[in-house]
Amino acid sequence: MRNPAFTVRIQDTLREIAEQGLEKPERVLVSRQGVRVRVRRADGTVREALNLCSNDYLGLAGDPRVADAAAGAARDTGAGFASVRFICGTHALHKDLEAAIAGFLGYAEAILFAAAFDANGGVFEPLLGEDDAIVSDALNHASVIDGIRLCKARRYRYAAGDMVDLEAQLAAARADGARTILIATDGVFSMDGVIADLNAITDLADRYEALVMVDDCHALGLLGDGGRGSPEYRGVEGRIDILTGTFGKALGGAMGGFVAASREVVALLRQRARPYLFSNALAPAICGAALKAIEIAGGDEGVQLRRRLAGNARQFREAMAKAGFDLLPGAHPIIPVMLGDARLAQEMAAALFDEGVFVTGFSYPVVPRGQARIRTQVSARLEPDEIDQAACAFVRARDLCGVC
Repeated sequence: MRNPAFTVRIQDTLREIAEQGLEKPERVLVSRQGVRVRVRRADGTVREALNLCSNDYLGLAGDPRVADAAAGAARDTGAGFASVRFICGTHALHKDLEAAIAGFLGYAEAILFAAAFDANGGVFEPLLGEDDAIVSDALNHASVIDGIRLCKARRYRYAAGDMVDLEAQLAAARADGARTILIATDGVFSMDGVIADLNAITDLADRYEALVMVDDCHALGLLGDGGRGSPEYRGVEGRIDILTGTFGKALGGAMGGFVAASREVVALLRQRARPYLFSNALAPAICGAALKAIEIAGGDEGVQLRRRLAGNARQFREAMAKAGFDLLPGAHPIIPVMLGDARLAQEMAAALFDEGVFVTGFSYPVVPRGQARIRTQVSARLEPDEIDQAACAFVRARDLCGVC
């Protein structure tokens, strides 16, 4: 190393992370994603466990139909297009997927990105300038925060879910002479499972002549009777100007993101969004999988899966509350089990794995200091007895870790 002091500094930082219990170990799956997964231990042995930490809400990531659609697209079209979209990377698959997701959500157009992080990272800068303002929820996803940082618009932040503070920030932006004001919020806040109050947000947007952008990654496919996400769930479809989402959670479990909006907004993003202009086109397998997942989620089977998902979430939440765990309230299948201490969250997650339940401890900087937790996520594919097994495992792990 040309600069030994640099290496020492990195080593010191890693040691500090470990001492504070903030390490985020990666565990290796040797199976498909699903309700039950096989995980390779550090000693090379393999443990099967119930999976309560996946974004695969509808159980489509390992669905043979989705996998076959991915494989078929790759066989027909190849591994990838070796180019960005505007050079020679646009394929009929991309146009089909853009049309499918726009039609599913009721928007005029959609544009694909390599990841939802890129969609949020690229949406603000082309649309807003130094004469404009963005009013952002304090708990928005890191990708939204980073996307706003890349934009020259003035930034205003309101306390999480606080509509009084949102109005105050809107009034301040308007008083400061903002040309265009955009409210940015997560549809579902991924660490808490809180569903944004889009009714109040859109009412305030109307009052202050603001636009509304929603990152709906943790809602698409699973919220609303038709699976169209938090706008459908809150009854405000048609009032959200820009919606971003992913194919990496309920809609197939692979990767890739998108922005759905008006024709004009999407047209400008195609010309100016840097993650779109300078990233390879989405791989055919991802497109094929996403198209099949949208078909399933948007049909009668999707309705049944969402009903099962809601029932499973209620059952697990009730079982955990009865056992005395500190849960954040809500109706979403994200059910955070609050522990407070980062090291304890890691120890509980390890104990649960030994009990046959695969979960992850979350701590700073993913969540605020002092709010460490195990974020559980239930699936539509869980059976009632498996949910009971998971709740009982939590009780045993709590006793082993000496949690009061």
